[in-house]
Amino acid sequence: MNILIKNAQILSPDSPYHNSNKDILIENGVITKIGSRLKTEKGKTISSDNLHVSIGWMDIGALCGEPGYEHRETMETMSKTAAAGGYTAVAPLPNTNPIIDNKSSVQYILNTTKDHIVDYYPIGAISKQCHGEEITEMIDMHHCGAVAYSDGTQSVHSSGLMLRALQYAKGTDALIINTPNDPTLSNGNTVHEGEVSTSLGLKASPALSELLTLERDLRLRDYADGRLLSHNISSADSVEKISEMKAKQHTTSVCYLNLCLTDEAVASFDVNVKVSPPLRSEDDRIALIRGINSGRIDIITSNHRPLEEELKKKEFNYAETGAIGLQTTFSGIITHAPKVTLNKIVMSLAVNTRKVLGLEMPQIDVDKVANLTLFDPSAEWTLDEKTNQSLSKNSPFWNQSLTGKVIGIVNGKQSYFNKY
Repeated sequence: MNILIKNAQILSPDSPYHNSNKDILIENGVITKIGSRLKTEKGKTISSDNLHVSIGWMDIGALCGEPGYEHRETMETMSKTAAAGGYTAVAPLPNTNPIIDNKSSVQYILNTTKDHIVDYYPIGAISKQCHGEEITEMIDMHHCGAVAYSDGTQSVHSSGLMLRALQYAKGTDALIINTPNDPTLSNGNTVHEGEVSTSLGLKASPALSELLTLERDLRLRDYADGRLLSHNISSADSVEKISEMKAKQHTTSVCYLNLCLTDEAVASFDVNVKVSPPLRSEDDRIALIRGINSGRIDIITSNHRPLEEELKKKEFNYAETGAIGLQTTFSGIITHAPKVTLNKIVMSLAVNTRKVLGLEMPQIDVDKVANLTLFDPSAEWTLDEKTNQSLSKNSPFWNQSLTGKVIGIVNGKQSYFNKY
């Protein structure tokens, strides 16, 4: 099917059409024309009042339920959710059941998703069963398609294991991903230590628990001369530490929720804002936004964590941690963090994610395979029962009007367009 994209502002720094408004004609999955007043006799025409297009977005660190927790999310529903959120690719964490810690489990993901509209790039576990003790066969997983290594939702606590992981991964120029958190200090890492936690009488996580592990990881990275992604930092102290110790082989990400909300949201005891890393203070939020705009933070993640209602419909202290995010990342930023520019959003969601994983970069140019995200930063929509594509509903933005709408994606010969 032919697709004609009408009068879209192209945001693609590597394209000769960057920041210009053009029509784009796609035939059989390939961009055949870019110009003005283009027409097609057959196919689908896409337009919107403030239409923008970039290369397809990619998320690092979403969590899928399959295998083992298919009632939370299957790979099929995660693909639909990702597509609805503007993503043409995802690199999911290994925290499934069984854990993605060997070559057969990596192959399972690739075989299951080979025909999906969203491309999957598996992240293998650093340690067997993500227990933080015995290192996995990284080279075997690398040869089968693993693009990076992480214990995912479990921060690597052992400095020795972290050092070995950086050294082993260096042999294949692979990336180590770690969420900095000292579990002996963080009290579950779900609520920020500050005025709100004190007033509510909640056990809290000091920013120090993140800072200490971040500094350790950076020093180990320097010692091993490996490649590191410090995943989902959340505090102003961490941004400052990164500025002090920024290295060529170091990349940093932040969850979009930490750009949008603060620990004030916890005061209502909404279990859907019980997330890890925790929502921190307004000063932290501002520092993270500045970190994105200055380039000290490279990537914005969805931190997608689907959970069944039974694990969320509990008293705040007992509810499980996590929120879905693939479908609301772009809208959340536009609505609640408008100081993040559109160009920075595209760099953080599409360009830097692929750079850090060493993947081929899509191009917006004639004769190139179409790998595109279409969005309207002015349009409004609501995440609810009708629009939600995930099997889970644990979102802090449920039933809320959001500004910034993903129109759809094109990935080769496949396309997806939101109907809301």
